Amino acid sequence: MFNLYDFDKTIYDGDSSIDFFLFLLTKRWKIIKYFPKIILSFFKYKAKIISKDNMKEKFFSILYEIDDIDKYVKLFWKSHNKKIKKWYLYGNHNKDIIISASPEFLIKPIGIKLKVKDVIATKVDKHTGIFDGKNCYGEEKVKRLYEKYNNITINNAYSDSYSDMPMLNLAKNKFIVKKNKIIKI
Repeated sequence: MFNLYDFDKTIYDGDSSIDFFLFLLTKRWKIIKYFPKIILSFFKYKAKIISKDNMKEKFFSILYEIDDIDKYVKLFWKSHNKKIKKWYLYGNHNKDIIISASPEFLIKPIGIKLKVKDVIATKVDKHTGIFDGKNCYGEEKVKRLYEKYNNITINNAYSDSYSDMPMLNLAKNKFIVKKNKIIKI
């Protein structure tokens, strides 16, 4: 039996993609030039002119400016691992699978450090910001899980959002995480 976890706002206190962008701003301030394009794409997404995937690709276009992204990801987690919620830190996580809409290149290193069984996340080219497939969100989380583990039994599933109901519904026990409070649903 395995456990499924959303990442952002579930076991990580915040949005790791936004935090990574802000972190990169302190290291590579020239990426600020992408800010107008990012804001414009956000408003286009809210107005239903572009898709969420398209908006996120615009957001991650900042990666064009970063030479050694792996170095910055490592530095990011060195300073941001303190944002992993305390309730998650303790215990054995070898039966945990993190499923996240955040980029795989960003989430996988912290998953390794936490010794989780696996990380399934949005595949984003770490040099261009272009998606390789769909954003790992909603029904896509279930699809990606079953692509990798076609016969899996889920004991517990945790998320901060009801948008993850497709993933939560796979589990015997479903939990919503609000800050550090875990509520069984």
